[in-house]
Order: sequence, then C-alpha cells, then structure tokens
Amino acid sequence: MAQLIMNLVQRGEIDPGQLVVQFIDEEAIFPCMEAKVKEWRKKFLLIGAKFEWYCCEVKHYNCFNELSNDETFICWDSTKQDVWVRRPPEFAIRNHPLLRPRRDAYQDFLPRICAGGITITGIRAAESVQRLQNIASMISTGKSMTNKQQIFPIYDWKDKDVWLYLYREQVDIPEIYLFLWQSGTGKGQLRVSQFFSVDTAKSLVKMNEYYPQLMERIVRREPNAYLAALYWDSEMFGKSTVKRKQNEQGMAEKDYKAALLELFSDMDGNFRTKHKRYVADRYRNFFMSVSAIADNKDCKAIYEGLISGDPKLRSFRALYQRIYGKHIIEAKKKEKLLNG
Repeated sequence: MAQLIMNLVQRGEIDPGQLVVQFIDEEAIFPCMEAKVKEWRKKFLLIGAKFEWYCCEVKHYNCFNELSNDETFICWDSTKQDVWVRRPPEFAIRNHPLLRPRRDAYQDFLPRICAGGITITGIRAAESVQRLQNIASMISTGKSMTNKQQIFPIYDWKDKDVWLYLYREQVDIPEIYLFLWQSGTGKGQLRVSQFFSVDTAKSLVKMNEYYPQLMERIVRREPNAYLAALYWDSEMFGKSTVKRKQNEQGMAEKDYKAALLELFSDMDGNFRTKHKRYVADRYRNFFMSVSAIADNKDCKAIYEGLISGDPKLRSFRALYQRIYGKHIIEAKKKEKLLNG
C-alpha cells in the first residue's frame, strides 16, 4: 500500500500535502518491522506528507491470555512499563483526545480520528472470511467506499499478487519474512503481526534463533508465551500441524461430540469470563444446529476452535462456512443421484 501511494504521489495524482500516513505500533513487533516503518516514515516526510506513529494504550486480543482468563493485551500498558517488549520512539503519539485508553481497539479509535477524510486501507479479502464477507457486502451494493469513508484498493489481491508486485517494484521487505521462509513456513502462512495474535504466535519459537534475546523479553511481558514453545503442536492451540499428527499417531480417536457436550454441560465453570461465555454460547448454538450433520472431524474443529480461544469469532465464522458448505454440496450430490 505504501508503495502504491508513493507511486501515485510521484505521478502527481495525489497531493502529499493532503496525505496523512498512520501507523499503529502494537509494541510487541519484530525489530525489523520497526526499522522498516521508520524508513517509510522518512520517505513520506521527505515528500511533504504527514506521518502519525501511534503508541497508545489500545486493546488487543491475545491468544495466550485465554489460558489465564484475561482476554486482552493492552499495548503500551502504562502499568507494565518495566516489562515493555521495547521502548516507543521519541516522536510517537502517546495519547489522543478521541481515544478511550485501555477500552478501545485501534479499529474503534481510527474511524473517529479519520471521520473528516477518506481512509485508504490495505486489507484484502483473501486474509479472512470476515473480510471477504464485509467487502462482498459493500461491492454487491455497487459502492466503492464504506459508510466510514474507507477505500480498499487491493481488496482482491491474492498472496501471489502481493509478492509479484513487491518483486516488480523492487520493494525492500522486512527480513522477518525471509527468516520465516527459511525456517519452513509455507507461502500461505507468511503473515506477521503483533506477537500475541494467533497469526504470529506460532512463529515465535522458530524466530528465537534469528532474534536470540527477543523471546526472553516476550516472556517477561507475557509469561504464558512459553507455551508456544511447548504446546503449539497440540490440542491446546487447535493446530493441525504435521508434527501434531506425528505426536498423536497410534492414539485412539477422541469422541469430540462427547467432549463438546461435557464442555457445554458446565458453562459457568468452563468459561469464567463474560466474553468467554458469549463466545461459548455462540459455539453451543452452532453445535446444536449442526449436530445432526456434523461428523467427528467437524466436532473436532468446533471443539478446538472453542478451547484454543476465538475472541474475535474468526474460527467460528470459518467453521460455519465450512460445515454448512459441505452439507449443501453433499445434499446436491444426493439430489442429483436421486434424479438420475
């Protein structure tokens, strides 16, 4: 997105004096990411654009905190300055009149401060089912902009389109992507974000050899992060990795429908916070609606999505599409056979 906008500025199609570039610094990011954003900040400032680098107390979901009944990670938590993963840059914006510290996620905060203009955002439909649905809904109405004045120029780009563009434009990328590739991460999994989100958590162990002192700082900030090293390839995180399959080879298959019924039989005991119970309620209602058509593999996916933590209901939406989609396909096949 930065390269696209820079190209438009250089062609005279965007006035840099009207451009405000925003970066939400989530504290727990790789050193090379910070360095690369600083490079882009310098580029935009040199052409006359404004660059806002936010280091604010915003709420972020944390896949490790599910294990301690604390569902949020507060970026730049003022009560934990002694264990911050890193220090904020001197030029960073630390607060804002429109921010509700510790209550807002950046998705709540940004639309307020951008209400007076148009926001160009680099999200892509291929990144999640939720984004696909939201963008599809917008496009089906013939709109090119959301009600919040957002534009998504690369919404239909696939992963290969992004990498091809970066290659053709000779865009220098953060080295973390090269390290992930070298460590065996697949092309479809080269996604980097804040350390404690599910997209990046799995890479922490692999990255320890490239950033030897980083894991120590991460564990000081989030003690449960060590679990990534011990149990990532297990039921705890609900990941169907090759290593997990090897570990579980020869074990009797678990009855996941029975396991779900056991979980749902004690909602208050098994889901001890208001948000966890809300998520569990959604899963329980979904399980009840599909129990007649769900096989053990489907029940396993529902069970693991629930116990590994799904605060944003991303896994839930994907499961909904998958199980009902499979049922519709099978029903059509049966109907075709019956009709000859």
